[in-house]
Amino acid sequence: MKRYEMIWEIFNNCSGNQMRDVHIEEIETDDPETYVLSKFKDAPTACEFETASDGSLVFNISSHGMRQRFSFTEI
Repeated sequence: MKRYEMIWEIFNNCSGNQMRDVHIEEIETDDPETYVLSKFKDAPTACEFETASDGSLVFNISSHGMRQRFSFTEI
């Protein structure tokens, strides 16, 4: 299994508050997409994937009317 530093950002919906929740973890997985989608298995979810210029895997999620981002950097 590969090891990643995962940054999970949950964006605030309030227009006057630009802060967001940020969680950082080290995880082991062979499939980051399955890992991300398993967190939303009971909710309608839109997922967009991109590879950042530094090689990080980035998943932009929209679920329950909230925007979230998961970034995976291999360690």
